[in-house]
This record gives sequence, C-alpha cells and structure tokens, in this order.
Amino acid sequence: MDVTRELVIREAMFDELDRRVAASGDGNLSWEFTERFSFFGEAIAMRQARGKGINKPRQLDAALSITTAYRGPNSQRPYEDSIGEDGYPRYKYESTDPDLATNRAMRSAMHAGLPLAYFLGVRKAVYKPVYPVYVIGEDPKNLEFALSFARHDVGIDLGALSAPEKVYAARMTRQRLHQPVFREQVLNAYRCQCAVCRLRHPELLDAAHIIGDAEQGGDPVVPNGLALCKIHHAAFDRSFLGITPGLEVQINSKLLQEVDGPMLKHGLQEMHGSIIQVPRSSTARPDPERLEIRYEQFKAAS
Repeated sequence: MDVTRELVIREAMFDELDRRVAASGDGNLSWEFTERFSFFGEAIAMRQARGKGINKPRQLDAALSITTAYRGPNSQRPYEDSIGEDGYPRYKYESTDPDLATNRAMRSAMHAGLPLAYFLGVRKAVYKPVYPVYVIGEDPKNLEFALSFARHDVGIDLGALSAPEKVYAARMTRQRLHQPVFREQVLNAYRCQCAVCRLRHPELLDAAHIIGDAEQGGDPVVPNGLALCKIHHAAFDRSFLGITPGLEVQINSKLLQEVDGPMLKHGLQEMHGSIIQVPRSSTARPDPERLEIRYEQFKAAS
C-alpha cells in the first residue's frame, strides 16, 4: 500500500468536502454532492453506490468512506450501527463474510491509521458528512468495526478503558454522530419552527429530547424530539415549561405568579394552556408515553 498516496487523496477529499459543506448553508449534502470528487483530473468515488456502506475506490487499497442510510422518522432503531460498551461507535461488516473486499479495505485503513469520511443520512438522499473518522478496532464475533474521531485513539486497547474514559467516549459519540443527525431530522419534521411559539429561524432552534439521551428511552429518534426555540428549550429542560401527553403547554405555577419583563409575559406566561404544533406525519409526532414520563417530572419539579 502506498500510504502517502492514500493520505494525499484523503486530504484532497476533505478539502473538497470543506468547500461543499460551506456552500451548502446547513452542513448537509444531497446525493449528487457526495458521489465523487476530482483528483488531478481523475474522478474518485467519494462514497459507495446506493444501498452500499463501505466505499473503496478502485484507485485505493483502503476504505475511503462509510455511509449510514436514513431510516425514517418512525424508526425505533435510528442507526443500524451502535455504541459499544466502551463508548465508541460501531460500524457493521458489509455482509457476514469478514474476507469480503470492502471489509478487508476497512481492515487496511485500520492497520495504516488512515482517516475516512462518514456520511450520515439525515433525510432521504441527504447526508451530513463527519470527518475524519478512524477505524480503531474490530469485533469479528459481532461482525463490526470500532470507530473514533481522534487520530490518537488508533492502537488503543478498547478492553482496558477506565469507566470515565468510556463515559467520555460515549459523550463524544453522541455529540459527533447522534446529536447532529437528531437535530436535522427533528427540525425537518417540525418544518423548522418552534413547536411552542412557531418561531421559524433555524439558527434559533434546537432539537430537544423529551427523555434525556443518557436516560432509558432517550433514543435519538424523532418521536423523542421536539423542535423548540432556545428560550423554550431551556425552559423545558429546567421544568419551567411542561407539555402534557395531550400536547398542552403548562407553565410552572411559580412563573405564572411572577411579574417581570415582556419575555416572561409573552414568551412563557401567555403560552400556558396553548397546544403545541406537531409534525404532519403521525409517525414523527411526540410519543405520548415519553411525554407522560417527562410531564410527571415537570409536575414533581413544579
């Protein structure tokens, strides 16, 4: 393997991705902008054909990119791949044959410490590129590879990690993979407007978890999400604002009695008793069971 050539081509791909992501406006790329790039006049496949996950262009010996497809807003398994017990993300083999060419290509990237691009499906035929990522381990029993976002993790012993190291790795996985995709899917389902106040500026909107992502049932799926402006997200997280399973907004009784400026009056107090806006698709609407759990927490805090 010509490692120098492998690295130069990857750097060229990352530079091209930087340009395309900057031009996209929202950090996402449609299918045609993830197909290929030019390297000194030669077309190189940036990602694999539809339905395939691991991409090894004919010009290279190691895998160049991987893809996780969008599974739909109602999926209870948002990612075919998972987080390992060590906190690092996993990527499944392509088929069950460890000697398949694409699986060997992932192994080659791992042994050489080569970076890859990871294309995460956020909508149909729309992807969020995450790069660089590294293949840092392999679990043949479960037919999967371990990934990391840091070059210094290449060669670490995943079986010897301390508990704090595992917690940190899991937090990084959620931040780099799950949260960006969760945000895109939730905001798209809510048509980029706050469910409470209808604010339509994406820069001022968050994807709020109904059940926290570190809790049981806190999966990064659209039915566990709400599009909220930053004020209402903060109020929701701190139990100043609650939402009933019937989708009614409730404001903490102490806040209702306070006298303050216009933000408290119009932004919170006047929202009391209103009904939130939900996605048109029934499969993307807030899960009533999760809302019930969260509303009980709100009542206890109130």
